[in-house]
Amino acid sequence: MKKIINYTFVLLLCSLFTQCKQYLDTSSPSNTDDEFVTSTTAETFKTLSWCYANYRQNCAVSLYSWNDPIGSDAEMYPEATSTNNLNAIMQSEAMTVDAMRDPFNNLYSTLARATKVAKVIAEKAQYKAAVASGSASDWTQLYGEAITLRAFCYFNLVKYYGDVPYGYENTYVDNYTLTSRFDIYDELIASLKAVEPLMYKIGEGGITAERLSRTFANALIGQIALYSGGYQTIRTDMPDLYGKVQFTAKGKEDRGCKYARRVDYLDYYKIAEQYLQAAIDTKGSVYLITSDDRTVTKNPFQRHFQYMHNLQVSPESLFEIGNIQGGQSGQTTTSDHPYNFGRPSNGGSSNAAPCKVFAAVRAIPTFYYGEYEADDKRRDVSITVTGSTGDGNESMLNFKPGSKLDGGISLNKWDDNRMNPPYSASQRQSGINYPVLRMADVILLLAEAKAELGKSDAITLVNQIRERAFGNSAHNIAGLSGDALKEAILQERKLELFGEGSRRWDLIRAGKFSEKAVAVRNEMKAMIAGLRSQGYYRFANGNIISNYILVKSVKLDNPLTYDCTDVTNPALFPGWRGQYNWSTSAVASKVKGTNHNVAIKGLFTYINPTSTEATALKADGYTVTNWAVDIMNNETSYDRNILSGIKSSDDPPRYFYPIPFETVSKSNGKIKNGYGLPQQ
Repeated sequence: MKKIINYTFVLLLCSLFTQCKQYLDTSSPSNTDDEFVTSTTAETFKTLSWCYANYRQNCAVSLYSWNDPIGSDAEMYPEATSTNNLNAIMQSEAMTVDAMRDPFNNLYSTLARATKVAKVIAEKAQYKAAVASGSASDWTQLYGEAITLRAFCYFNLVKYYGDVPYGYENTYVDNYTLTSRFDIYDELIASLKAVEPLMYKIGEGGITAERLSRTFANALIGQIALYSGGYQTIRTDMPDLYGKVQFTAKGKEDRGCKYARRVDYLDYYKIAEQYLQAAIDTKGSVYLITSDDRTVTKNPFQRHFQYMHNLQVSPESLFEIGNIQGGQSGQTTTSDHPYNFGRPSNGGSSNAAPCKVFAAVRAIPTFYYGEYEADDKRRDVSITVTGSTGDGNESMLNFKPGSKLDGGISLNKWDDNRMNPPYSASQRQSGINYPVLRMADVILLLAEAKAELGKSDAITLVNQIRERAFGNSAHNIAGLSGDALKEAILQERKLELFGEGSRRWDLIRAGKFSEKAVAVRNEMKAMIAGLRSQGYYRFANGNIISNYILVKSVKLDNPLTYDCTDVTNPALFPGWRGQYNWSTSAVASKVKGTNHNVAIKGLFTYINPTSTEATALKADGYTVTNWAVDIMNNETSYDRNILSGIKSSDDPPRYFYPIPFETVSKSNGKIKNGYGLPQQ
């Protein structure tokens, strides 16, 4: 069982901030408070733990985790007209100015407190002695942890809001302005370089992946360097903002912004290569899971997610957001991630089998059908075609816009059925962690950096991930270089990290966001045209999506399925679905019937609903069921929800959120929103 950190809200260090003027005008606490909260390392961590809690509760769960997992050429949002995905579809100008005010302010309140913790620790004799000796200690770990938290929050601010105010924490300020993101990136990299040598690796000093470590700090340096050196949308309405940094642009300028990359970008890819490699070298107890000792399956890719279902910290994670099950008194964890992004369920809010799961992340059908290879163990773990009814039964998802069982095929990496044992008391309280960064991600980021630097050993890194995905080396890539290698790495990240919020940023950084957006929209149009003209559409890999499939309910001795061991068995193929045996649980009275599994015919092949084959299947109890016909009949909704803000491959992607009104209005005219975002 994982060791849950009790993230208490300690109010001794600095006050909570709810508006711009408050976070900029925060004054320091008294020396008496400082001495008390840093009397021991345990007391100091109690204060620092507030930062983790505030990030988890008030920053990380904002608007479906910042829209990252629902706005790419692989992922989409399921509802038809919601405003919750305006940023995901590149229509941020339609948001209100304060739509993302709370995470903006809470990121500043979190980093302000972390900064204050670091400042107080830096004055302690024990910390100074450890620094002088050049050895890591509990005090140098806490100092580095606080600085890394500060950097992580600023990284998030720049990532989501662009150029932001920087360096005003814990000082009285009534005159502030924007700081160039490139200056912020440089300062964050420098601050992390200074502290990482005296932090603990994961597994040292009691540090788990639920806390920030030297391992994560090194990886964060690498990430920040990639974001600084990669393509991004920059402002053109403030000509002096970026100082001497020069850019190479692509596409057209629009609404005071353009898509560009700094001309010295390779310097940053070199930093990224060095520190991503350092993260691997200082991995401590973290590793890429490549084996699976379970008897029911041999899928090391899924094993990573199963650790979290088991309420354990995964050995593949560099940083996980820690949650506590059940909403105990005094705890504020909500476990929103598996509710927002889990396998869908129509269950009620409490005492259901399983409880409701909204399921915001849906797979774009062209990705699911057209891009995974048949032997890839990641496909069925990552994407499911069925969900839960909430009464112990499996049901087909459908492509009608909506949520839960509506909305299309869904992310499958989190599933209440796979908990050990499943938690059925209430939605949003399962206690399942989720990773911010895992080793496979780091390995592929390193491959990205090496490929950009022209180094062929990037292929070896990609093949580490592919060998795990397929279980052998038969699918390894070879002989690639230049743009072909970069594209292969980008594609591998798409397959590996589906639904984890990376694809959107990978495309932005690679300079390919708009062209990939246009491409997937065209693929959807071609697919829908085929559905309309002939009732099905065949993809280049041979897979077929049809307007109709045939399904029936069946009984399996083991209703929760794993890797498919018999592709001819329609109840087992595709794998990783079914249901937990809820009749053995505390909600057994909620279970209906005995045939809990769904058998599917025609999922990847075409069965004419009026054919002899269909007639025989109907005689065997199968029912003709709407499938892709619901995509065709809701084409307008799919067109809106798949990157509709991009009209051409020359458009700069406008993915930033507006800086809140309070910050803009109190800046004496020095801060204005760019990118066509609202000012008030």
